[in-house]
Amino acid sequence: MAIRPARIDLDRTAGELRITWRDGRVCVYPLSNLREACPCAECRGGHAYMGRAYDPQDILALKPARSYRVERVEQIGNYALQFYWDDGHQAGIYTWDYLYRLCPPDSSGA
Repeated sequence: MAIRPARIDLDRTAGELRITWRDGRVCVYPLSNLREACPCAECRGGHAYMGRAYDPQDILALKPARSYRVERVEQIGNYALQFYWDDGHQAGIYTWDYLYRLCPPDSSGA
């Protein structure tokens, strides 16, 4: 079964993205931490650092360089989100699988 969101909410005021997954799991991602977890080759330090082995173990343990804001977010096909950040970065494609694995450990279950 493919991992798919049932609902996606961007709360710019609270600085978080909330995804309710079809399996009922609810994940709340701080936007600045999500920006630090960008999966693009540039942010990862090159193509050699791509893939699951280099994914953050705990998104909340990341120390954002600053507070980031999302200017807009777009769904890419039926598989991902692309964020347009206030620092001009937009190269990261956050797949459903990646976002599901990044779910913060203290996200609410309801």
